[in-house]
Amino acid sequence: MIFLCVLFAFSAIFLVFLLRSSRPRSKLPLPPGPKKLPLLGNLLQLPSEREWETYMKWSQEYKSDIIHLNAAGTSIIVLSSVEAANDLLEKRSNKYSDRPPMPMVSDLMGWNIALGFMNYGHQWRTDRKLFHQALNARTVQNYHSQERAACHELLRRLLQDPSDIMEHLRHMAAQTIMLVAYGIDILPHDDPFVALAREALHTVVIAGVPGRFFVDVIPALKYMPDWLPGAGFKRLAKRWRRMLADMHDLPFAEAKRIIASGNASNSFIAVSLNNTEGLMDREEEETVKRVAGNMYIGGADTTVSVLGTFILAMLANPEAQKKAQAEIDSVIDDGELPDFKDQESLPYVSALVKEVLRWRSATPIAVPHYLSVEDEYKGCRLPAGSIVISNAWAMLHDEVMYPDPYSFKPERFLLDGVPNPAVSSPEVAFGFGRRVCPGRHMAQDSVWINVVSILATFNITKAVGDDRQVIEPTYEYYSGLITIPLPFKCSIKPRSKRAADLIRANIGEGRL
Repeated sequence: MIFLCVLFAFSAIFLVFLLRSSRPRSKLPLPPGPKKLPLLGNLLQLPSEREWETYMKWSQEYKSDIIHLNAAGTSIIVLSSVEAANDLLEKRSNKYSDRPPMPMVSDLMGWNIALGFMNYGHQWRTDRKLFHQALNARTVQNYHSQERAACHELLRRLLQDPSDIMEHLRHMAAQTIMLVAYGIDILPHDDPFVALAREALHTVVIAGVPGRFFVDVIPALKYMPDWLPGAGFKRLAKRWRRMLADMHDLPFAEAKRIIASGNASNSFIAVSLNNTEGLMDREEEETVKRVAGNMYIGGADTTVSVLGTFILAMLANPEAQKKAQAEIDSVIDDGELPDFKDQESLPYVSALVKEVLRWRSATPIAVPHYLSVEDEYKGCRLPAGSIVISNAWAMLHDEVMYPDPYSFKPERFLLDGVPNPAVSSPEVAFGFGRRVCPGRHMAQDSVWINVVSILATFNITKAVGDDRQVIEPTYEYYSGLITIPLPFKCSIKPRSKRAADLIRANIGEGRL
């Protein structure tokens, strides 16, 4: 039986190789890259974790911002500069806006209903349009009160129990999105909707890493009978698919129940359903359900990652923390917490947030693009059917654009105390072209209000053990589609009794 599985796999590899090698092609060379083996290409060289670092190393080794890999007949193109990403993913977005076949995530697990994995087409355009209408740069301000309420709840939780900061960040991110998308105020602990979404998101973080499941390299494996040895990935995908369906269906049903009761707050679903005056057909309702789910999918883990990185950055750079707190103290009136209206008056804090996004990107390579037709770039042939990866990590650690890139320096974004237009903001962290993150405005607002509020009220320092020795964080991250700091210890204490009293006095304010 095992022999049959192996034979099936190699037959599939050989068939893919024959099909791809028979395609007409130009005589231009492929971009440079590691030496390829017959049939397997670079399959055995593909990294299974922290792949962005390996891709960056190869880019430097071959002195090219665009490299080519071959995974058993599947062409992979890695872009390591903003110039290359803009030239291809932005200027030629009509060719590069699709998603590659992802047998495990899309076909078997059902994540093709998510904007990030959905193929470019009518459904994608419909969902994307509705998402943009709800959370563009202007309309996102309609949800500042929900973001503020979740932020103030985070401050209260940190004041009450600062021992598990990552768990508090997860609660805050979930509360923000559940309020904005569904109008659901989650439970303080063990909320069933949050638990369900967290489990579902964890599955795609695992499965979304290119090459983690062999079926992504040999798509024909998805047709294997579930009972065959080696088909455990199919049984796993079936279980994960049910989680995704529940993640979309259950909170949507609860949101509709709340609206029917007459107790609905301002939320994406409430606004969407009210605008149709009860005339929404099933297809339109499914669109609203998908978009609400996409708000959670796109924002929960990434926000946790960014704010976890912020805490680590403050532990490693206490001077940056002190400088930000001094700016806040000089601007915010005594007895008040920072608010969105203060953003323009706090340029160093805003620069600090940019540096957090740059220093340790939450999505170092994000979801790959797909080249639908053969293309040419800088004298090289880019084969049709190529998976195109934008290595945001390499771009955000470009020594020319960001000198001393591995150091945390908010000052790099300022000139004489004001934003420096000559230094690029880390927008590449949100993607490129038509696939740029549609929830980036809300994400940036949420990160900013939480960063400034924590800095205004708490001091973040390294923890001290029972032996009175400082506990150094490892600064290690979970390696996946979204990178999240592994659990770490730190000390987070109110800056003063007045700060603690201020937190208690603002609990629940700002909620609609």
